[in-house]
Amino acid sequence: MLWAGLALSVVGCAGLLPDAKSTVEGPWKSFDEARLTFAQIIPYQTTRAELEALGLHPGRNPNISLLNYSEVIRRFVPPGSVDGYRLDPGVMDCIRVRTECQGYELDQKMLRRDRYGNFWLDFFNFNRKTMTTGWEFNAVWLVKNDLVVYKLISGKPQVREDETRRNPLGPLQGIDTLKLPR
Repeated sequence: MLWAGLALSVVGCAGLLPDAKSTVEGPWKSFDEARLTFAQIIPYQTTRAELEALGLHPGRNPNISLLNYSEVIRRFVPPGSVDGYRLDPGVMDCIRVRTECQGYELDQKMLRRDRYGNFWLDFFNFNRKTMTTGWEFNAVWLVKNDLVVYKLISGKPQVREDETRRNPLGPLQGIDTLKLPR
């Protein structure tokens, strides 16, 4: 009976390893949902009102950043560019009208970090294994006089990172970073 209890406690220890979830709130539950929303945006056709109907209003979506004129230039015009450098026509339209154009950037992600492996090796800091899974989505769009003139999406549809930290000295590893009293 004692052996059975001990075996169950050791097997159940893996469930005691910490985990974490990092979510940037937004209306989408997956990369594909966000991508499909942005597929509905058509430059020189989609209006500001239609953007708001898609949930792309900075006052209602906490992940939208406003980009001012100088930020738009910094983002799209390379430093020291020479005459003849070709920008997307929508970006050029936005730069030409300066303050009549507003840039927006959306960053949304959903990441989960799970520690796995041997509880005791993790607990005593000998070997820590962490699996990070999820997705990240980024979009930039420019609106000139209530009309979208440019859009661009990027991101990672699938995030899967496996990290292993091995400390041969276990709990003594990193002891040099401790502040000792004088």
